[in-house]
Formats: sequence, structure tokens, C-alpha cells
Amino acid sequence: MSEIGRLLDTNAVIALQKKDPQFLTYAQGSFEVYIPVIVVGELYFGAYNSLHIPQNIQAIQDVIDDSVILACDLGTAENFGKIRHQLKAKGRPIPENDIWIAAIAMQYDLIVVTRDAHFHEIDGVTVEAW
Repeated sequence: MSEIGRLLDTNAVIALQKKDPQFLTYAQGSFEVYIPVIVVGELYFGAYNSLHIPQNIQAIQDVIDDSVILACDLGTAENFGKIRHQLKAKGRPIPENDIWIAAIAMQYDLIVVTRDAHFHEIDGVTVEAW
């Protein structure tokens, strides 16, 4: 792969699902796109919390069918521990799901695509917004 791949945070996947013009322009770049299983869980939570459950479940399935989903393993767990320790030492906690997402990005050397600024608190993870 000539370009570093991109790991989509939940807000990026939602922008993709909604066909956000800014996101679609950004996504025209020549890079591989990955979605962490944690984001899939957040999407399912949103779907089950909505008024249009069947349609939102189908939208998730459509994204899953066209994506590479990355799961957590022991390497992810070690990165999670390092990142959480680093954030605690800095006094800059962030949501735990986002630590897991960053841990996967670190493990696979991927850029996190998000509009959540707190990802910038994590040393060793590159972040892009669209």
C-alpha cells in the first residue's frame, strides 16, 4: 500500500452514510479505508436507540459489506493500556471507546479520520478531519 490507510471514527462513518459532500470529497483520496469493530458497536447502539431501527441496521450492514472491519486482539489491548496510561499521566482522559479506536490505529499504523479533537491528545496517532 503506497498510502497510509485511514481508520474511520463513528462520526466519519456517519458522514459517509449521509453522503456528506465534504467527506465524499475527502474520501476520493487514494487510500484504504478501515472501520474498527468498536465503531460498528457504536453504530448499532445508535440504530437501536433510534426511531428507524430496521433502516439504520440496514445502513450499518451496507457499510460493513463494503468495508474492512478490524477487531481487537492482544496487541490492541497492550496499545490500549499504553495510551490510557499516557492520557492519565497527562491528566487528559478521553472516552474509552476512543482509546480502543486509537489503539487499533496504532497497531495497524493507520490514520484516524474523525472530527473529535481529543484524539490529538494521543501521542503516536495521526489524526485527520475532512
